[in-house]
Amino acid sequence: MRPDILNPLFAALTDLKGVGPQLAKPLTRLGLERVVDVLFHLPTGLVQRYPVDRLDQAQVGQQVIVTLTAQDYRSGRSPRAPFGVEAFDSAGDHVRLVYFGRTAGLAKKLFPLGEPRQVSGRLDAYGDMRQIVHPDHVGEPGEGEIATSEAVYPLTEGLTNARLNQLVHIALERRPDLAEWIDGPLLALREWPAWKEALTRAHASPHDAPARDRLAYDEIFASQVALMLIRQGLRNRKGRAITGDGRLTGALRLPFGLTGAQERVGREIAADMGRDTPMLRMLQGDVGSGKTLVALRAMLAAVEAGTQAALLAPTEILARQHYATLQAMLAGLPVTIAILTGRDKGKVRESTLMGLADGSIDILVGTHAIFQEAVSYRDLALVVVDEQHRFGVAQRLMLTDKGNRPPHLLVMTATPIPRTLLLANHGEMDVSRIDEMPPGRTPVDTRVVSVDRLDEVVDGLARHLAGGAQAYWVCPLVAESETSELAAAEERAELLRLRLGADRVGLVHGRMKGPDKDAVMARFQAGEIGVLVATTVIEVGVDVPAASLMVIEHAENFGLAQLHQLRGRVGRGAAKSVCLLLRSQTLSETARERLALMRDTNDGFVIAEKDLELRGGGELLGLKQSGDADYRVASPEQLVRLLPIAHDDARMFVERDGGIEGIRGEAVRLCLYLFERDAAVPLLRSG
Repeated sequence: MRPDILNPLFAALTDLKGVGPQLAKPLTRLGLERVVDVLFHLPTGLVQRYPVDRLDQAQVGQQVIVTLTAQDYRSGRSPRAPFGVEAFDSAGDHVRLVYFGRTAGLAKKLFPLGEPRQVSGRLDAYGDMRQIVHPDHVGEPGEGEIATSEAVYPLTEGLTNARLNQLVHIALERRPDLAEWIDGPLLALREWPAWKEALTRAHASPHDAPARDRLAYDEIFASQVALMLIRQGLRNRKGRAITGDGRLTGALRLPFGLTGAQERVGREIAADMGRDTPMLRMLQGDVGSGKTLVALRAMLAAVEAGTQAALLAPTEILARQHYATLQAMLAGLPVTIAILTGRDKGKVRESTLMGLADGSIDILVGTHAIFQEAVSYRDLALVVVDEQHRFGVAQRLMLTDKGNRPPHLLVMTATPIPRTLLLANHGEMDVSRIDEMPPGRTPVDTRVVSVDRLDEVVDGLARHLAGGAQAYWVCPLVAESETSELAAAEERAELLRLRLGADRVGLVHGRMKGPDKDAVMARFQAGEIGVLVATTVIEVGVDVPAASLMVIEHAENFGLAQLHQLRGRVGRGAAKSVCLLLRSQTLSETARERLALMRDTNDGFVIAEKDLELRGGGELLGLKQSGDADYRVASPEQLVRLLPIAHDDARMFVERDGGIEGIRGEAVRLCLYLFERDAAVPLLRSG
């Protein structure tokens, strides 16, 4: 339960005076719904205003504060035309105040003719005339001082910087005095301010590095403590040792042998399962490295021991793909496998639920539906989570409550995660890595092509299909947008149908109903469709060996992780595979560097580290995709720099200072609740 002292910070913004439904809409778009959200919504810039008595004292381009008197209004020929207020300073020098949009009424209200007003805004030149477009402050002289320095915040339509500054002021007044949770010597060494002072300084200036670092450190430290407490709590819970006898894993008939890396990680997983402490292990392996086979062998060991296993996938497409793959691998073995997704209803669902409860189903594959309250298992001993970056810490914790005793947990990812982010978001887990590809997997030939060669690419696609091969064509959007020039899947599919034939082109995207997506995918897998146009719904799990060409439009708009995953959909058969990255004609230097990296390497771990270095605040691997473990205050640069310090301090807190029950415990508990990393607290106390 959250400590009472923090309750004022978690009050809804709509409880504050002056925040009604109209203002709540833009605030919600920015993710600002509670007082604490405003506190952690830090400024990105600073406006310096220069008070002047006369306009001649100011330079063009400066933000000025000056007293002006309106003498006339100037309307355009249409309601949409800009509206002008002709005003003069104390010396009689002219300036036009310009308002765009249907704002004539507002402008007249702000500037009644003949009455002086104190105005602030950017002084610009339009031809030989001075103008101020949309002044940011207008008021009667002496009504209230206009700040000469003001923080600038990320905004959205319907929210002004002045209004957000007012909310920040209210939020800052609600800060309670909190006990210090940072270790004293570290605080002194870094010369960081106290938490309360750090917030004041961080909102006063985005350039106050000690204050910003202090707040970033608090957030990173809270995450590290939470992960360590989760790990400690789960380790303290009694599990059970699971050891297979080899009768099922030995009976697997595979067309290829295990790689050395698969053998090694298999031994690590078996050793974990052989202990009565619940396994918490992440299995990292690049696209096509053979993670599914390793997971299957672990699940068969659980079945050999007379227990059940479950495989959790983030999407229905991936769940059904896994189900089909495992069915083929288990052909002829006395193992019962079933699938359960949110789409399964009626008798089929009831039959599956009965089979799980009576133990006649050995392995269950499905989406999050397999852990709903109505789903009970006779004896669940192993949970495998695929593409774990789609599931947050809280969801991972939920899985541990489904067995009679906490089941062993193995999470897999084909998205290589840099060491920094592994530590930041998955510090409660041990990590195994498959760093060797099975024989026969040839690297995908990746090329970067300008979008103005689109016709050539379509001609090449036609030749590719004529040779009996298949292809993917990925677009960033589902439907054409008036506000974006990015390629849309529906429009691209229509154009390709006109060029290649309606029966040769399929389309899948996230807005389609499950059965419709499945039907298109089934036709593509059966070879009835030559090219599959899609959004990133095919990013993971789709396995069609005959598909040997991947076209990604506007590739510069995808994260490196996504590009690497999408490229991994090809190169699964014997034919040489090609990935074409279609780029815009104009690219930033960073975008060029990222696409060049994709062209030059197929190593996902190299790509992951470079992604962290290049993308900064973009779609970082494991950050924006990590469910619970998002960082609102800490920037990627701060994460890399401060994480090792926070990790060591958190470990010292848990191991030396007695954790939550120690002297620092109450203060650190406040920190956990403040940054909403408190899932660890009840777990530890109930453990």
